[in-house]
Amino acid sequence: MKKLTLGLLLSLAFVLGYGFSRLTHPDDRTPRVTSIGGIFFKAKDPAALKAWYGKNLGMHIVESGANFEWHQGLDSTKKGFTLWAPFRETTKYFAPSEKQFMINYRVQQLGQLLSNLKTSGIMPVDSVQKTPYGDFVHLLDPEGNKIELWEPNDVEFAKMSKNTTK
Repeated sequence: MKKLTLGLLLSLAFVLGYGFSRLTHPDDRTPRVTSIGGIFFKAKDPAALKAWYGKNLGMHIVESGANFEWHQGLDSTKKGFTLWAPFRETTKYFAPSEKQFMINYRVQQLGQLLSNLKTSGIMPVDSVQKTPYGDFVHLLDPEGNKIELWEPNDVEFAKMSKNTTK
């Protein structure tokens, strides 16, 4: 009887939690960051480093790095991706930042988010780059860290992430 009661209580807690999470985090289209899209960092030998992580930590390596696939919380039928990617230590991609890393943030409503940022005096360091797998733009945070905002097209990104390198 205790197991049945505990099972019912856990099931009820899950259902209520799931239902309330839908109410407290509605599937809205508010311009905002929704998750981490990638972690990028400088490395002396990105190819060797990717190979090391693949061999020793079992990471599935693709040309751009390693893609971690997950399902979106508010709609578990939709896939999402977070990219881990080493860049050459001489890359200019992080410029004008002098930092060794850059974080890519997944966003929704990139155009409106940029408009909101500009209203607050925050200007991007480049223009929006449109690709089949999403739109990108960069800005600097108050400490000079370059960040990348990405409004993803996860369907196209999933196709791209299947290209592996060994």
